[in-house]
Amino acid sequence: MTNKVDRDQAGKQKAGPTKSYDVIIAGGAMAGATLALALTQLSGKTLSIAVVESYQADHQSHPGFDSRSIALSAGTVEILKRFKLWDAVSSVATPINHIHVSDRSHLGVTDIYNHELNVDALGYVVELADIGQIYQSKMLAEANIELLCPNSVSQVDRDIDKVSVILSSGLSIQGKLLVAADGAMSTCCQKIGLDLDEHDFNQSAVIANIVSSEEHHGRAFERFTENGPLALLPMSDKRLSLVWCLPPERAEQVLSLGDDAFLHQLQQDFGWRLGQFLKVGSRASYPLLLRSRQKNISHRFAIVGNAAQTLHPIAGQGFNLGIRDVASLAEEIVCSGNEDVGRYEILMAFSKRRQEDRDSTISITSQLVHAFSNDLLTMRIGRNLALVAMDNLPILKMPLLRRTLGIVQR
Repeated sequence: MTNKVDRDQAGKQKAGPTKSYDVIIAGGAMAGATLALALTQLSGKTLSIAVVESYQADHQSHPGFDSRSIALSAGTVEILKRFKLWDAVSSVATPINHIHVSDRSHLGVTDIYNHELNVDALGYVVELADIGQIYQSKMLAEANIELLCPNSVSQVDRDIDKVSVILSSGLSIQGKLLVAADGAMSTCCQKIGLDLDEHDFNQSAVIANIVSSEEHHGRAFERFTENGPLALLPMSDKRLSLVWCLPPERAEQVLSLGDDAFLHQLQQDFGWRLGQFLKVGSRASYPLLLRSRQKNISHRFAIVGNAAQTLHPIAGQGFNLGIRDVASLAEEIVCSGNEDVGRYEILMAFSKRRQEDRDSTISITSQLVHAFSNDLLTMRIGRNLALVAMDNLPILKMPLLRRTLGIVQR
């Protein structure tokens, strides 16, 4: 069994004897770390795993574990339970008991309650920085996982029975399978030559943490405005996580406002369902694009998470879709036995298993963006009729509910 590489010395390593692993994972943020821990749990710690990460193994400095929050669907929670990760994650999770969906200045609304569906929560909100700390501790505690960081993939060579990787430190490693979990602009995918399709939604997301005068009581809000969707998710300490989608020039203007002016503009767009907005934390913005790769496998190579697809944050589908990638790949690898985890049959089974869910989620998300970010009269009427119908006819809610809860075939 290989020894762990000291995280302060990993980047200083020079070329030496080639180390061998069953699985090499490029990327140690949410998708990559979850995969490493899932494979460890499902295989009974019999698979040797290398996690190659560009940033120091420190949740405080890792951009993949920054101050943002994400919503875990009920389906994702069940996956984390299977991997024995949920007990630790639940300690920093805030439950969503009620989702309120509305269209600003119009009558269309719909409400979703956890008790209507007989579930403990519709989902949970977690801060990435908290998850980073939990995952780092767990990976460091596993003898079969070796963290190679700070490091990155410089070269990939594939043979019939193995994949060889040269890292930025000069270290040479090889494995039966290389998994790209290194983000939307995946270096590994570029080196393999897998094309990236991109669609610009012409929106930017402004993110921040908010405090309001009224407690959220576990409520999440999705508010559609003439500028784009606005989401507020319940967090610990009475805070709310804001994702405010705006045209790029409007986002720049909002970011430049002082705190009071920012909160005033947010109040105008959101309304008073949470009382008055009192405080805003540090703010950031990023462009919203749909990025996806038609192929999620190649010879001794698989892609998961944002490296496979990066979605618009509307309805909170992106991360949960990526976790379903991770779960399916881990299950296919372990169910096949440990002799050759990168063989063609395993990768094809994974790819076929993921196709319908990936295609459907990407399509539904994109349709929602275009339908609810368009202020044409016909679109406003249509979406408000849809919201009213969904609120009064439960059967019409089910497709949205299944996707929101992550209860989908994978």
